[in-house]
Amino acid sequence: MSEPAKNSPIIIVGAGTWGISTALHLARRGYTAIKVLDPYPVPSPISAGNDVNKILELADSPETNYVSTTLAKAAVSGWNDPVFQPYFHETGAIIAATSVGAREYITSGGGMTAANGWIPLSTAQEFRDTMPEGVLTGDFPGWKGWWKKDGAGWVAARKSMESAAREAARLGVTFISGLAGRVTELVYAEDEDGAVRGVRTADGHVHMGVKTILCAGAAAESLLDMKDQLRPTAWTLAHIKMTPEEVKLYKDLPVLFNVERGFFMEPDEDKHELKICDEHPGYCNWVMEGGKLRSKPFAKEQIPIESERRVRQFLRETMPYLANRPFSFARICWCADTPDRKFLIGTHPEHKDLVLGVGGSGHGFAHIPSVGSFIADAMEMKLDPKLAEAFRWRPATAVGRDWGALQDRYGPDGSNRVMNFQDINEDGWTTIGLDQTRV
Repeated sequence: MSEPAKNSPIIIVGAGTWGISTALHLARRGYTAIKVLDPYPVPSPISAGNDVNKILELADSPETNYVSTTLAKAAVSGWNDPVFQPYFHETGAIIAATSVGAREYITSGGGMTAANGWIPLSTAQEFRDTMPEGVLTGDFPGWKGWWKKDGAGWVAARKSMESAAREAARLGVTFISGLAGRVTELVYAEDEDGAVRGVRTADGHVHMGVKTILCAGAAAESLLDMKDQLRPTAWTLAHIKMTPEEVKLYKDLPVLFNVERGFFMEPDEDKHELKICDEHPGYCNWVMEGGKLRSKPFAKEQIPIESERRVRQFLRETMPYLANRPFSFARICWCADTPDRKFLIGTHPEHKDLVLGVGGSGHGFAHIPSVGSFIADAMEMKLDPKLAEAFRWRPATAVGRDWGALQDRYGPDGSNRVMNFQDINEDGWTTIGLDQTRV
């Protein structure tokens, strides 16, 4: 099958991290009739990528695995792209754990060695010395970890998305939002079994496309039976307003990430808020829908009170002077886990002209500069065969799936499990800023 003509209409469902990346790469390849449909304008408030910052490590993968190495090299190259490079801050990173099992996991890849630039940390004072005096004042109980001064840091996530979308629009991509962008169903050909011809949106309009690319993230299963290959899973974050003096003190700090406690990066430059994420294996939202138990995503700018407690536990261990400061913002954000946490990219074997770009599995954002190239390759039927094999439609991997699998994620005692939002009572949520309007 040959690749589409450059003026062929192409529909991308979803203007999140991967949808925007795909639009940009297709436009750069000369496609001139690309539509990106999403209920929300860029950046979507429910996209996991719509965040002030994300952790990023740009070191070459120490693994010999071809797929991991290929993805890592593409990401390294991609973050040097002028569209993305201004938003990467190479401040370094500290990776730590508390339990023996978690410490063994973070070092299992073999890359955390002095030869690769990692400095071991084993005492509270060694952790404190990674940052200016007065930032880290906690006792770091049980913490052991590693510090890398370069090749890692953080990215301004929302600004990266906006930059990519601006460049895609400059190259002719059309972004449609509101009811006109809310896709309600795929449109199938009447004369060809299973072939996808486009989509129908909430305003009743049918958008026809030679190719339809599904980049709907955790919402993908509302449009297509994913055969249990996606588990919509959510994580939680909170912001603390910082003083001007604190903003200066926190400038260019390395990322601090404990895989059982949480992480933080420097305050954002616009609102001067420090983002803290509590670390855990995730939340699902299990409901019966269509006679089947599904994890159904929803948007909420609050977090469970139990999550707030975990954030404050992380702060007590690291920056206790912030532990009781009120939150200025909080939200949940969704991703979609495949059973093996490998991406799901390729043409659907039963639906001609439907291309899949889903399954970020908690590590999709770091690839925003490059993942669209792989999805575009899949659309053009020229994806690297080894990547195509790894990312293929693979429902066999989900047979008898353990929906509570931790998938190499950790959390503090009591949260080292996949949790269920349905277990959170109505009064079990924070009530931050309910009397305010947040943009």
